[in-house]
Amino acid sequence: MSLSIAEKTAVVTGAANGVGLSIARHFLKEGAKVMLADMDETRLSEEVNDIDEGSESAACFAGDLREKLTVANLLSATIDRFDRVDILVNASRQVVTGDPLNANDDGVQMLIEQNLMTSLRVSQIFAKRMIKQAEGGNGETSAGSIINLSSIAARRSQPKLLAYSVSSAALDQMTRALAVALAPHRIRVNAIAFGSVMSASLKDALDGNNGMRNEIISSTPLGRIARPTELAEVAQFLASDGSDFVTGQILTADGGRTLVDGADAPAH
Repeated sequence: MSLSIAEKTAVVTGAANGVGLSIARHFLKEGAKVMLADMDETRLSEEVNDIDEGSESAACFAGDLREKLTVANLLSATIDRFDRVDILVNASRQVVTGDPLNANDDGVQMLIEQNLMTSLRVSQIFAKRMIKQAEGGNGETSAGSIINLSSIAARRSQPKLLAYSVSSAALDQMTRALAVALAPHRIRVNAIAFGSVMSASLKDALDGNNGMRNEIISSTPLGRIARPTELAEVAQFLASDGSDFVTGQILTADGGRTLVDGADAPAH
């Protein structure tokens, strides 16, 4: 089983920070060519320069992927730079909390647009490119891999995370539906559902809050918070030829948390 992604071209959205950035960095280290996409142009440019100033394997694209024209421009920029695309990682995601009984709270609509519809539009346009690239190719090998970042919130009921939970559950179902639709074209679609990951935002939330840290750790059978690189390695598996017969799966990487979690466990 080969887990190599060397010489493959990947597009990673939400790549200016967090898990998206970790995946982009890991893919580059493993020899892939990576287009890093995000709304935050300043931070994105800084990260690309920090990865390897002048690298021919890394490029960045800044824009609001909620706009259809921006999605089309991302595809054009990727093809102009790397000629093809083999892997798409939809890592652009947002978490908000709110009052589920507040009729004026538009969090659900906002996160459906950001976490679901953006991933769907990006997947649709990049899948069409993957189909075109695969014409006349070997019918046995994968023509592309699409990886969505989801959450264990899709399977849990936490009122303050109503919007995030709903958008995550919808993303999981979108993953399954696209997997079936794209299977005849040899494009695989999977998702990674994760729990607590030590991203910059979680570090800030835990700063000086040992109670929250202890609650998260005690709710996780493996007894720790995941490193972003561990999620990147799961993404590599789903992007590689080693998962050629894996599609439509929601691969959970949560340290066993969903096996024991109560409804009142911390939502991080």
